[in-house]
Amino acid sequence: MTVSVFDLFQIGVGPSSSHTVGPMRAGLDFGRKARQKWKDEGKNPDNPSACVILYGSLAATGAGHGTLGACLLGLDGCDPATVDAEYMEKRIRQIRETRTINLAGDESMPITCGFEDIVLRPGVQRSIHTNAVTFVIGESQEAISGPGTGIASLAQGPGDAEPEGDWKETYYSIGGGFIRTAEEIPTLDELTGDWLFDSGQKLIELAERGGGGISGVQRGCEQSQRTDEEIDINLDAISQAMQDCHKRGVSQDGVLPGSLLVKRRAKRWYDQLMQEDPQRTAEFSEDWVNLVALAVNEENAAGGNVVTAPTNGAAGIIPAVMFYAREFTPQGREDAKATDRTFLLAAGAVGSLYKERASISGAEVGCQGEVGSAASMAAAGLAEVLGGTPRQVANAAEIAMEHSLGLTCDPIAGLVQIPCIERNAISAGKAINAAKMALRGDGEHYVTLDEVIETMRQTGADMSTKYKETAGGGLATNVGVNVPEC
Repeated sequence: MTVSVFDLFQIGVGPSSSHTVGPMRAGLDFGRKARQKWKDEGKNPDNPSACVILYGSLAATGAGHGTLGACLLGLDGCDPATVDAEYMEKRIRQIRETRTINLAGDESMPITCGFEDIVLRPGVQRSIHTNAVTFVIGESQEAISGPGTGIASLAQGPGDAEPEGDWKETYYSIGGGFIRTAEEIPTLDELTGDWLFDSGQKLIELAERGGGGISGVQRGCEQSQRTDEEIDINLDAISQAMQDCHKRGVSQDGVLPGSLLVKRRAKRWYDQLMQEDPQRTAEFSEDWVNLVALAVNEENAAGGNVVTAPTNGAAGIIPAVMFYAREFTPQGREDAKATDRTFLLAAGAVGSLYKERASISGAEVGCQGEVGSAASMAAAGLAEVLGGTPRQVANAAEIAMEHSLGLTCDPIAGLVQIPCIERNAISAGKAINAAKMALRGDGEHYVTLDEVIETMRQTGADMSTKYKETAGGGLATNVGVNVPEC
């Protein structure tokens, strides 16, 4: 199916769409269902309790990605689209102190659940997706203990014993903040109508037939759910959220959270650039693009509000290339809003193909699914803004992914910082270059967009698990140790 641009670009919190946004959404959904279930049954338990079980990648790098806190905050009623970093930090402290949350934010329904009630199962890979989380709730602490053990023992010990309770449900965080239940039920309404596409070739054919380009096809899909005015209002909100994130990023200094003690660089770079190039001339365009990507991803690493594009780990690429389109192209300087709308629609159309035909999850296909997809989307958006034909736009997207194939996800210390932050800047430059190369051609290319998407999917399937957001290989294991010289 065609994915809505408003599903791909969602306002959330850092540092990870699959490890933070998705689990928080899952916790919120489960909390609301549990609260409603007890109300429908007329129950008001005296000592209700809950626990959380994390599997695979969510368990392996959950601490560095904020997954544990995200699950609890979701159960507590937090929505990643509206919650802010300051409140999250405060509420996390309270939960640590009290081991109590308010189910779905309902203060009349406090339940026992804290960090000690989270069970980690990094070695267990669920069949649907590696990013799996199970929530268990019961009318008492005893109702959710495993066979002969308590929650604390389960969390600390090996083995595969799991808590049971009055009710439990498993969610899969499949990338970009999207979640599915075990039955793979979508959380949002599907698009309908005559503009739907399920391949790059179909997208090109519709764009050539309709005359409105790639962005026109995506707009046609969106019109099955919203008016044109509503589409533009929502696109403008996404663009503004990206710009706000960039502005916050260049105003903050200090050290990013986590054991690496990575220094924030965006503010210093911004101050330097404002002295060297206050008019934002073409000579410094690459520096400005690098800065935007850096600023956004530092905000993401700090747990701030970002837009999944299509994931948090790749959140800086599209804002950086959109900044280039606004500031350094004739189209952008003439009408910035129209430029952003066109860019996001075209990028969203390409993102839909990656989401449905392959994956945008680093835990499933490695970083090629995150920054690779984002670079491909950004290249398409820029080529569309610059007046490319549908075939040139598809070619731009293909080039950017063709040279992102095989990218591994191996975050040092499980944090979305190294190499993630700089990789966004590098990939933004790659997207701009891919768009320019495509526009020099006629849109014909030996490798098609559909072929490169399928290749990315197959490459991800072949990739070792240790290179899929588990921090079990690559830079995550070699940095800080003595490595023999080649």
